[in-house]
Amino acid sequence: MFIITVIKLLLIALNIFPSRFTNRRIMFLIYMTNLVTHVMMDEPRFAQPIPNVTVAVGRDANLPCVVEHLGGYKVAWIHIDRQMILTIHRHVISRIPRYSITYTDNTWLLHVNQAHQDDRGYYMCQVNTNPMISQVGYLQVVVPPNILDIESTPSSVAVRENQNINMTCRADGFPTPKIIWRREDGEEIAVEKKKKVLVYDGDVLPLTKVSRNEMGAYLCIATNGVPPSVSKRIILDVEFSPMIWVPNQLVGAPAGTDVTIDCHTEAHPKAIIYWVYNSVMVLPSKKYKTDYTENSYRAHMKLTIRNLQYGDFGNYRCISKNSLGETEGSIRVYEIPLPSTPSKQVTHTTVESRESNIIPALRNDTTKSLQTDVYAMKNDLYTGSGSSLAASGSSSAASSSSSSSSMQTSLLPGGAAGNSLSALSGGATAGGPGSKGSLAIGKSMFYTERPPNEYASAAANLMLFFCLPMPLLCDAELP
Repeated sequence: MFIITVIKLLLIALNIFPSRFTNRRIMFLIYMTNLVTHVMMDEPRFAQPIPNVTVAVGRDANLPCVVEHLGGYKVAWIHIDRQMILTIHRHVISRIPRYSITYTDNTWLLHVNQAHQDDRGYYMCQVNTNPMISQVGYLQVVVPPNILDIESTPSSVAVRENQNINMTCRADGFPTPKIIWRREDGEEIAVEKKKKVLVYDGDVLPLTKVSRNEMGAYLCIATNGVPPSVSKRIILDVEFSPMIWVPNQLVGAPAGTDVTIDCHTEAHPKAIIYWVYNSVMVLPSKKYKTDYTENSYRAHMKLTIRNLQYGDFGNYRCISKNSLGETEGSIRVYEIPLPSTPSKQVTHTTVESRESNIIPALRNDTTKSLQTDVYAMKNDLYTGSGSSLAASGSSSAASSSSSSSSMQTSLLPGGAAGNSLSALSGGATAGGPGSKGSLAIGKSMFYTERPPNEYASAAANLMLFFCLPMPLLCDAELP
């Protein structure tokens, strides 16, 4: 291509300036063209440019330099950034043993073993012609991300509930890594006034008014496109005093059975949890069985009381205590009767139905008997004769049984029927040859519609006599 270009230039020159060129000048131009062509054909030249190479730190890199028509000239490699001659021809000049050179088919290959970040930069392939010819290629050494623990938040950090905290994660690498945050359990992160996101970008994760729900493991992940990505696990502990929740504060169970009571507690740092009954800590035994289930800052405590007896009923306390405080919950265990069997219930109903039928009958008979006795006594008094009064008393006594007669006479004023009537008739004895003065006194006393107070009280005492032993038999108002 170069020869053809020279010939074209000569022909153009001859056409433009034909009068000025003599034969001698033409021969000189031809000679110079041949000389330049010969020199150019034998001079070294680069067949292709040096490619840019990217390699991860610690890996091997190769930079090729292809030179044609090198002849007796030499090829050298130079690290421009370090201003360091690495190789000349087939000899390694640098004292860095990771550099080496090989030659194959006009290709001078510079080897960089286990590349370091310092090896990053421009490399020149140079041929010592006059003037010197050279070309340049770039070696890129990339570095995977690396988290700097000394500049980051420790792997475990604690904060009091409702306070603020900033968690930091620093990383280096080339290119500069990108930092993202996420929760290990997949829950959302509350940032920027309770705005919730699954992934947060940035070196610093700000958390405001931290709650116990935000407790857990956070992952700081650093990436820059160079594998592998790295992460750091930071555990956030939110500290608060214990809290207790009691599902059932009253628990009833029959004697001789087993009963289980339980409490739920939340606390951090981890709390000491136990049961107390009658101011004594309850320990596992044949009588008591304790179960504790823990999940993060939550705990579920159960107490099983076997074979309940009279002394087992009362108040049981579940207590939770940590360095920030303590709290307790109270559960009252009370006794309930054993449920009756169906057969017993039927028998009980039958007895009740029979009693409901018998009691009204007894009550009606007794009331009628008392009313008959009182009215008979009143009528006898109205007849005006002491003998009739005595006869009425004797007939009433004869018609009644011996037991009822004794009960009635004992309750009348004076202790006996005859004595009471004699007191009312001026001292005459009932059933004897009565005095005439007793009739006038008796008539003057019973002009009212009701018997005198003495007989009224006697009737009331009769009613009380039957009502006191069997109150269900009498529901009528006493006079």
